[in-house]
Order: sequence, then structure tokens, then C-alpha cells
Amino acid sequence: MNSPLGRNIIRFIILILVQVLVLNNMNLGGYMNPYIYILFILLLPANTNRSLLLIIAFFTGLTVDFFAHTLGLHAAASVFIAYLRPGTIRLFFRNYEFASGEEPGPASIGIGGFFRYTIVLVFMHQLLLFYLEGLSFNHFFVTLYRVILSTILSTFIILVAMLLFGKRKKK
Repeated sequence: MNSPLGRNIIRFIILILVQVLVLNNMNLGGYMNPYIYILFILLLPANTNRSLLLIIAFFTGLTVDFFAHTLGLHAAASVFIAYLRPGTIRLFFRNYEFASGEEPGPASIGIGGFFRYTIVLVFMHQLLLFYLEGLSFNHFFVTLYRVILSTILSTFIILVAMLLFGKRKKK
């Protein structure tokens, strides 16, 4: 399917299924929780209308919340990174002009640029998610440790997925 809408629908379904059927059922010492579903938000076209981006992120997070029984935590964290995404793209890629419908993926911004973009937004997602989950700063450093480990693991999984299944750079 070559249409951007069809590609995004398939990407949404695959990422949500991988998240809820595989990654949510992994026990990695209680400290690491990989989240690949946010790749869907990261790969939406760079010029997506901001309101539409927030709505899509909300429903993406809400879908994960439904399966994980987390009462809106993923929806809040997803909306948060969707809100930060346009500013992050402007910060890292101010000299790059995205074509209409172009995704900010490794094929367009390079693997280094995609890594910076991804790690910042994944970190912000994990930060809000884990601190909302605990609703306390009593265990600030333990939660920060979880955020850092989960960010590293999630970013690694996202980069591997992009290298294996992402678009290749045109030569």
C-alpha cells in the first residue's frame, strides 16, 4: 500500500499489536519497560496539522491504555510528546525542508538525526509516564533510573525496527 494513510494505518496496527502482545508482557527486572508504539507518533508526516497530531496521539495512547489497563497514562504521555514534536523537529532540523507528507525518518534526516530526535522524545515520554505512574517524587532517583533504562531500551528497539523495516535512503 503506497498511500500515506494506508501505510500509517498498517503501521499503527502492527506497532500496537507488538506493544500489547509482546512488549507489555515482558518482565525485564521491573526497571525496563520498552515502548515501541510511540514510533507511530514519531513517524507521522512532519507537516501534520498540530491539532490532528494531538488527536492521533491521544487515541494512540488511549488504545495502549485500554489493553494495558493504565487509565490514561499512555494517552497523557503520547499527547505530551506530540505537543513537543514540532518544536523538536524545528530544533534539530531547522535547515531541512520537509516535503509535503514526508516522515522524519532515517531515510530523510539520516540515522544520526533520527537518533537525536527519537531519544529526546522517548525520554520525555518515559519521564512523564513513569512519574505519572508513581504520582510521587518520593522515589525520584529510582524512577529516574527506570526512565533512563527504559529510554535506552525503547530507543534501541525503535532504531533496530527502523533499520530492519524502515525506508532506505535513495541514492
